[in-house]
Amino acid sequence: MKRRDFINQAAAATTLVSLGGLGLQSFSSAAKTTKITILHTNDVHSHIDPFGPNDGRNPNKGGVARRASLIQSIRQENPNTLLLDAGDIFQGTPYFNYYGGELEFKLMSKLKYDAATIGNHDFDNGIDGLYAQLPHAKFDFLSANYNFSNTVMDTHVKPYKVFKKEHLKVGVFGLGIQLKGLVDKAMYKETEYLDPIEIAQDMSRILKTEEQCDLVICLSHLGYYYGDNSTKVSDLVVAKNTKDIDLIIGGHTHTFLPKPTVTKNSEGKNVLVNQVGCYGINLGRVDFFFDNDKNKSADGASIIV
Repeated sequence: MKRRDFINQAAAATTLVSLGGLGLQSFSSAAKTTKITILHTNDVHSHIDPFGPNDGRNPNKGGVARRASLIQSIRQENPNTLLLDAGDIFQGTPYFNYYGGELEFKLMSKLKYDAATIGNHDFDNGIDGLYAQLPHAKFDFLSANYNFSNTVMDTHVKPYKVFKKEHLKVGVFGLGIQLKGLVDKAMYKETEYLDPIEIAQDMSRILKTEEQCDLVICLSHLGYYYGDNSTKVSDLVVAKNTKDIDLIIGGHTHTFLPKPTVTKNSEGKNVLVNQVGCYGINLGRVDFFFDNDKNKSADGASIIV
């Protein structure tokens, strides 16, 4: 897209939020800051090519090649960058029907994704189909509330991973949606679903207290929000009922957020919740700024690809 349009879009979709009580202006001039950039996608659904110029809703948007160029330019700007995906990588174009997910995983590996969680549509060729494509994925799959111990995926999925960027530690854990009633049992077999709120409480404690992480990220395929009367667990519900999570990157509901939602955790502290729609049309970006005392603030944007 044109540079002017890109700048306008980015400027219109940014938000600055203090995490831990310190705003950006407090240390931007005096102390040295370290910036961690989080890039993310969700619900790409096998959309490899960009939408055509005559597409009614998303003309000339998306495409892996364009996303790759955008990611490369951001990494050059800030080497302290992580690239994450919140699930539903599979299903949606003939590329998946023909190649079964091989192409998606190979391209994500070329883009150097750091981690992804697992969405319900990633079981669409069965758990054996997902397992068969794992050799093509040069990144980690994270899911803390799917117990794969009685399946072929056992030992191939981690609950969390810690990344080191300069002197900072970034902890990322994954959460998946309830598969029962959403996916045929024959597709996920003996995969056991664990309560996402309980698991999130446990994971955030481990990452913050035991692993001593400076930044805790939940990579979720639960869905953004289902309304006040819903019993479904969503990203906003997880945020409200946990502590120590700084950012929830969501998927499943194809929610287009122009900027991250700022909500409160169980201790009344800020949590960012973000999701960038679907089909690779947008790339999410959240920058975290740390001062010398590791106090942090954040700036978020949704960038049109």
